[in-house]
Amino acid sequence: MKQLLSAALLCACIAGPAQAYDTYRQEEIMEKVETFFGQGAQNLGQVVQKAFADQGEPNAYIAGEEVAAALGIGLRYGRGALNVKGGYERPIFWQGPSLGLDLGVNVSKVFVLIYRLPSEETLFQRFPGVEGSLYFIGGVGVNYLQSGDVVVAPIRFGAGWRQGLSAGYMDFTERASYNPF
Repeated sequence: MKQLLSAALLCACIAGPAQAYDTYRQEEIMEKVETFFGQGAQNLGQVVQKAFADQGEPNAYIAGEEVAAALGIGLRYGRGALNVKGGYERPIFWQGPSLGLDLGVNVSKVFVLIYRLPSEETLFQRFPGVEGSLYFIGGVGVNYLQSGDVVVAPIRFGAGWRQGLSAGYMDFTERASYNPF
């Protein structure tokens, strides 16, 4: 028994660490993005390709919507559905402040790619980042926010007028909250 346990441990060490989660291939995400945004958003394919080139394959995503406004100090509120490979889905909310040279209002459909998420509970925290935005009637953009090893990449297709550069965070929660802090 002791030899069998030692052999199993040796095999595990040689094989390396097991992948803790399944990931989505680029084709799967493109299909989901096109279904979510529809055919109206141009350059979505290029934005998704960039995210895959920068970060690899995500193991979760959120499809949702948000509203944001800023006059130097900004606020963002969103809601959507967290999807994990294997078919699991649950509601999720986010909010957060920003501070910077930022002005305007926008409403966006948001598709958030999530990388290296070890468990759903890990997502319920603040993800700091810097965002540059330029929305004039409509536009597509992506930025990266990171906490530890977990990276979230919101792809936003927005309408409205907003431009600027700001620093802030997205705070993911299980329930809607009006408090951005």
